[in-house]
Amino acid sequence: MRIIISRFFMLLIVSASFTSVHAQTGQKPKPNIVLIYTDDLGYGDISSYGTSAIATPNIDRLAATGVKFTNAHATSATCTPSRFSLLTGKYAWRKAGTGIAPGDASLIIPVNTTTLPGMLQKAGYNTAVIGKWHLGLGDEKGADWNGKITPGPIEIGFNYSFLIPATGDRVPCVFVENHHVVNLDKNDPIKVSYTGPLDPNAPTGKKNPELLKMHPSHGHDMTIVNGISRIGYMTGGKSALWKDEDFADVLVKKAKAYITKNKSNPFFLYFSTHDIHVPRVAHERFVGKSGMGPRGDVLLQLDWTVGQIEEILAKYGLSDNTLIIFTSDNGQVIDDGYKDEAVEKLGNHKPGGIYRGGKYSAFEAGTRVPFIVKWNGKIKGGVSNDALFSQVDLYASLAALADVPVEASQAPDSKNHLPVLLNQSNQSREFLVEQSINSTLSLLIGKWKYIEPSKGPQINKDTNTELGNLPEPQLYNLADDPGEIKNLATVYPDRVKEMKQKLDLIKQQ
Repeated sequence: MRIIISRFFMLLIVSASFTSVHAQTGQKPKPNIVLIYTDDLGYGDISSYGTSAIATPNIDRLAATGVKFTNAHATSATCTPSRFSLLTGKYAWRKAGTGIAPGDASLIIPVNTTTLPGMLQKAGYNTAVIGKWHLGLGDEKGADWNGKITPGPIEIGFNYSFLIPATGDRVPCVFVENHHVVNLDKNDPIKVSYTGPLDPNAPTGKKNPELLKMHPSHGHDMTIVNGISRIGYMTGGKSALWKDEDFADVLVKKAKAYITKNKSNPFFLYFSTHDIHVPRVAHERFVGKSGMGPRGDVLLQLDWTVGQIEEILAKYGLSDNTLIIFTSDNGQVIDDGYKDEAVEKLGNHKPGGIYRGGKYSAFEAGTRVPFIVKWNGKIKGGVSNDALFSQVDLYASLAALADVPVEASQAPDSKNHLPVLLNQSNQSREFLVEQSINSTLSLLIGKWKYIEPSKGPQINKDTNTELGNLPEPQLYNLADDPGEIKNLATVYPDRVKEMKQKLDLIKQQ
């Protein structure tokens, strides 16, 4: 009994000493940061944004207990440049080679860059990326899929990585954990090609449609893995091949293990879902449950994923000290290469909400995406914020949160808007630059949007997406015309001139 009492008083003394140290130094426990980065999720795809025909209760609960941003943007209407900007604080159009990366691309972020996770490491964070990568792996010769794959996430600021190397519709169709392919049999080496077939006798989606369980609508007709044909050619690695139906389960399991391991220390988890990118192949638990085909089913699966992340945080008592950010790399696309009934079963669902365009487009639905932030006790729940905000600002804003300076020459386009991120302000960004698939740039200032002249196509015929390209300038008043129907460039030529000059100046910086 005396021993128990003695230990009790010792614990009180240790606890009091710990509290005293924090009171004297002014230090506060650093919050964990979980960034859930979804893929191809449109502004109107989730029910908390008011236009979805599919219920997303877990994401809705995130919004109900946090803040929902209505004017937040990815930096690009496609995935690779958005991810580059997110992690570097630099617009991707400033660097060559940051377009949609092939599956065998080399790492496109220079290893001497202090990335967002690298910056947080300096603040004492353990950092991880789990899920879709699509920023290249390996040196200028590419990745050694049968050996040590480097450089990669570990070399640019992550302590741990578990990756879909590129996208689900591109080879190689294997997971990479840290520096190595998972479950690789060295006697069955992987070969990858984006220039031509590696084995002329191997079946492909184009030659052997009878072997497919999901058929391509355009492209995506090369190597067959798991009954689905992909972009690119691959041989070998049979023991390492993934099963698309297990994507969400595998990634959630890895995320839970990472959080469990690091629950006692501040961590940054960049959780990059495959959903709702093509090929859309849901686990059997979700198949047919949406009534809208595979796209709707993987949307339900995405919602489940968010619930699982919140559940593990709650299990370890981390909810009150974890900042959760939920957003997407670009807007929606319906038919993106597979016959998955997404178009036929769309019904009244409006994936882009009231906005025009979508993935690939210079119009608003290309980059205006869901953006929800939750932090129990720090952010008032169930509110909206209409501030103009860009994902490129997460770098500087999270640096301010972690109380670590942004190094000179790093994150040149990122601005500290932490008060907005925490819903302490609705002060809009001074301006915002958007990038479409052919690098047509748009500039947003207040209610005005300027789209520079472009020689690019007006419609992506494969995806039936309006791209927003015209040979003459475009000017829209988004406050009065959020659907970008009325081009006011000839009505306000002085404003067009002013915004063109501003965009030209930004390009030169």
